[in-house]
Amino acid sequence: MRIIGLTGGIAAGKSTVSGRWADHGAVIVDADRLARDAVAPGSQGLARVAERFGPGVIAADGSLDRPALGAIVFADPAARKDLEGITHPEVWRLAQQAFDAAAAADPDAVVVYDVPLLAEARGSRPLHFDAVVVVDAPAAVRVERLVEHRGMSREEAERRVGAQASDAERLALADHVVDATGTLEDTIASADAVWRRVRG
Repeated sequence: MRIIGLTGGIAAGKSTVSGRWADHGAVIVDADRLARDAVAPGSQGLARVAERFGPGVIAADGSLDRPALGAIVFADPAARKDLEGITHPEVWRLAQQAFDAAAAADPDAVVVYDVPLLAEARGSRPLHFDAVVVVDAPAAVRVERLVEHRGMSREEAERRVGAQASDAERLALADHVVDATGTLEDTIASADAVWRRVRG
């Protein structure tokens, strides 16, 4: 089994690449989905969040009240670090389970770990990949996409892009780069070329 780390900034085109690779037979493990599972109702992760941040972050139905938690952690870097200390190890534990299941189903599987915040969070996770692929589009291009395709104000789009790792920090991790600057067809062609190199 090969495990490929796939990352990219918001609106870079990472979902396009992971979808294309799924079509080629990759097993996709989505870190965003695991992050939701890590704090699902009844989970150990949610219990630890409630213990640290209080009952005000739990909604009436027992789920995480994300706006309430966000209001705390985005105003307080120490609180955000505490939250990451709870959620990041749990996400990685769930990822390892998914990797093990993929290996059991097919020892020759190519598993793609789709992880948006690889550059930001790698210090808190024991990340070992056969290759890291960065889907790259310049920050200015990603801002335009957020405004045009997701209806964000330019200010909000710039804030979202600015809150993530820089393009240089992300590219410093790359073994391979998918160029997602141009058209969708160009991105898919670049994704296919990189897939041929990483599939083993």
